[in-house]
Amino acid sequence: MRILVLTGAMHGEEKQSMKKKIKYTDEPLGRVRVIRDFLPPPEELAFKQENVKVTMSLSKSSVEFFKREAKKHHTHYQKMIRRLLDLYATQHD
Repeated sequence: MRILVLTGAMHGEEKQSMKKKIKYTDEPLGRVRVIRDFLPPPEELAFKQENVKVTMSLSKSSVEFFKREAKKHHTHYQKMIRRLLDLYATQHD
């Protein structure tokens, strides 16, 4: 990956920040404070809903639309359709 940083002082010159090496030292860290773990356990992060499998016919153009959009957003088109239906049902419940 190449990262370019442009600044006014450089007048359009490119600087590759990936070439800059980090230098580690043995200097003291200073005052360190331990904090309580506030993150939820993994099982709470993996939110699962109860799903029901259905078979339905959709128009070719609708499926192609969702497939294109899913590819753009790096997700699955079925997940997008399911989310759309969930939002619609919530709004009209």
